[in-house]
Amino acid sequence: MTDPTAEGHRLLDFARASADTSTGFLWLDDRGVPDPTRPVHTWVTTRMTHCFALAHLRGEPGAAELASHGVRSLTGPLRDTPYGGWHAAVAPDGRPVDSTKEAYGHAFVVLAATSAVVAGIDEADDLLADALAVVERHFLDDAGRVVDGFDRQLRYAEPYRGANSSMHMVEAFLAAGDVTGDADWHRRALHIAEHLIHGVARTFGYYLPEHYAADWVPLPDYNRDSPADQFRPYGCTPGHLLEWSRLLLDLEASLTEPPGWLLEDARSLFAAAVTSGWHVDGEPGLVYTVDWDQQPVVRSRLHWVHAEAVAAAAALNRRTKEQCYADWQQRFWGFIERFLIDPVGGSWHHELDAHNVPSAQLWEGKPDIYHAYQATLLPTLELAPCASMQLAGRV
Repeated sequence: MTDPTAEGHRLLDFARASADTSTGFLWLDDRGVPDPTRPVHTWVTTRMTHCFALAHLRGEPGAAELASHGVRSLTGPLRDTPYGGWHAAVAPDGRPVDSTKEAYGHAFVVLAATSAVVAGIDEADDLLADALAVVERHFLDDAGRVVDGFDRQLRYAEPYRGANSSMHMVEAFLAAGDVTGDADWHRRALHIAEHLIHGVARTFGYYLPEHYAADWVPLPDYNRDSPADQFRPYGCTPGHLLEWSRLLLDLEASLTEPPGWLLEDARSLFAAAVTSGWHVDGEPGLVYTVDWDQQPVVRSRLHWVHAEAVAAAAALNRRTKEQCYADWQQRFWGFIERFLIDPVGGSWHHELDAHNVPSAQLWEGKPDIYHAYQATLLPTLELAPCASMQLAGRV
């Protein structure tokens, strides 16, 4: 069996080349070569920064410099100084090429900043304070729910709400509460999860709708004609059910008086994901999306789905001590070893087709290591506090 710690080192070695620009972290191709023709995305830069900050806390040589590179990029070229917030993407020379303001990317700015603060990276404290202020002012509505996106000037909100950005805000808020000591961030995370999971998902039998109108009315037919969208696919996404399952357990462990539904819903989300997603079309692995009859829509196997499956199974096993979750963790890791780990090109194949052959229908290249690296790390940790605090010994 592949040693997860050794695999984490291998992933970090692959990712180092992406820092080949002063603007942030570049997109890597299948061989780990930076692609200077692509924009520098905030979501890629933040996730790489987060991983290298964690790696520094684990004693990885050179990781501090790479985390510092990320923080400098987020306080410099990727930051929209005139209007606030962060550009979605800039060119490698620093010119903005997508100045929309996305909740998804801003959630990862918060997450990266928390890890960098704990890792002692210069300017990280200011970055975290800035990111939290922007999120609180613009990306939470009066009801405490996440607003997905704005124009560059942060004046006009997009008439769309999404479960994906909300999920990553929960992750970011858990880390923010741990690192700042402000439990209001944990309570905000609980509020979001209670609405989307204990409210909406439970109503849908735990098959969570991903897309909503501005008033949070579910849009189950959203992108029916474009089912393989990278960030807004049609139908239900089993990988997100697994990710939510883990986050509910992290949330439960973070609260002084957690509600009992957190564990119940974490179990139900996991069950829905594996029932609808695992080996449902005659091939091993978890499909990307299913429809509202729980039938496969996009049968591609994505690396991040299986990484989150490992982390969710490990979290449930840690919380419940039930062997079935340990068995699932081993089953998912076996799939990763057999099909996803790329011993030739490095890192993990980001996408496989329906027959588990490397593909690029949704994803080209191997742009970041966030999901894979966390799959090698999170199963070794407690459910709370966040990974950076545990690695720093602040428990």
